[in-house]
Amino acid sequence: TASESGSESESGSDSESSDEVEKVAPVPLKKAKVAAKEESSEEDDSGSEEDSSEGEEEESEDDDDQGFTDQNADWLKPKQSKMKLMDSDEDDDEDDDEFGSASEEGSDDEMLEVERQSRIIDEEMKLEQEEAESELRRTIAQQTSVYHLPTAEELEEDENRVVPPSELRERIDDILEVLADFKTRREPGRSRSEYIERLGQDMAELFGYLQELVDYFLSMFGPNECLEFLEASDKSRPLVVRVNTLKARRKDLAAALMKRGVRLDPLANWSKVGLKIYESTVPIGATPEYLAGHYMLQSAASMCPVMALGPQPGDRVMDMSAAPGGKTSYIAQLMRNKGVVIANDLKPERQKATVANLHRLGVRNAVTCCYDGRKIGAQMRNSFDRILLDAPCSGLGVISRDPSVKVQRTIPDVKRCAHLQKELLVAAIDALNHKSKKGGGYMVYSTCSVAVAENEEVVNYLLSKRDVKIVDAG
Repeated sequence: TASESGSESESGSDSESSDEVEKVAPVPLKKAKVAAKEESSEEDDSGSEEDSSEGEEEESEDDDDQGFTDQNADWLKPKQSKMKLMDSDEDDDEDDDEFGSASEEGSDDEMLEVERQSRIIDEEMKLEQEEAESELRRTIAQQTSVYHLPTAEELEEDENRVVPPSELRERIDDILEVLADFKTRREPGRSRSEYIERLGQDMAELFGYLQELVDYFLSMFGPNECLEFLEASDKSRPLVVRVNTLKARRKDLAAALMKRGVRLDPLANWSKVGLKIYESTVPIGATPEYLAGHYMLQSAASMCPVMALGPQPGDRVMDMSAAPGGKTSYIAQLMRNKGVVIANDLKPERQKATVANLHRLGVRNAVTCCYDGRKIGAQMRNSFDRILLDAPCSGLGVISRDPSVKVQRTIPDVKRCAHLQKELLVAAIDALNHKSKKGGGYMVYSTCSVAVAENEEVVNYLLSKRDVKIVDAG
């Protein structure tokens, strides 16, 4: 029995080991064992041998075709745990289809930074495209729509309330758009003059001008140019000083002012003596350099007439309207204190400032007087090589410096100034020496106004009254 049990155990162990070998053995070895089993089964039962051999042959043929046996098929099947994981993945895919937002959030976390930035850029571009399309539709609608000009009844209702500046500006812009394409945008039955009149009233109310001044500007400029002029007149100008080269150099003065906390720059390429002041911790008109006469407070525009006059050392020059002495001192500076400068002004009280500035700046070749400029032509005929006439004017070009002009100047004031300017200009021409050794007398006429009546019309009047010609100012 012991031998039998031992043989049984050996046979059992052999069978177990054979099963293990079958599971891991390669295909040729498995085929050999199958053939051995077929031979042993033939000895026991011939009938079953044939059936089994036929079945084994068919299976072996299938295995040859497939490249693996039935045992290999069991061996290649995934484990149960892997099947569960695969099933769970399919369920997750279904859940992701149902809840796309959750999957997108998860994918955002798993995306690279470059991908995330690319998605953000795509979204921004899509949003910009939508905004551009909406803006285009709105612009087309505005440009093709007919603007409704307020009627008299609607304007009477506006008189009972304070119209906000934003509404006035919007109405001005709308009228300008209509005037730019008047044929298609105008309201039927309305003339262009009605739109211009409404535009002038809105501009006068928005910028605080007298109505007649705005109407005068509209007669000189186009609607858009008039609006630009009114806006520019409300902007402040930078403070400008002129270096007095009789006492200092520009780079030395700039260094001294910067040490006092002044932020400045050279004025422009066309000026060698101008400095533009942006910010200062000390009063510019009370520094030791100013009191010592190293510079003069003078706007950039007021330097240009003196540069156009071009006085030379040894010339005999007259400034017919000299107070407070800014241009007179610049003339003496260009002449290097050589020659003679006559500084005339009608009002003696104004000449006090002229004398003070000339002394402070070190001018030694100037003479001040108080004559009526309209009579100088008869009193000093053919006496000067060059004359500068910075004539009294309405000041319509320096509203940024003197905002009171908006409500104090009227059209009669402009006409009165134009008449005075014609008289002064004719007298100045009579005082010029046309036989001067400098090549003939030169005169510069300048104003602080943009009015045609004070500039072009005055010059045309002079050309019709005296034998003169206009020369290039350089």
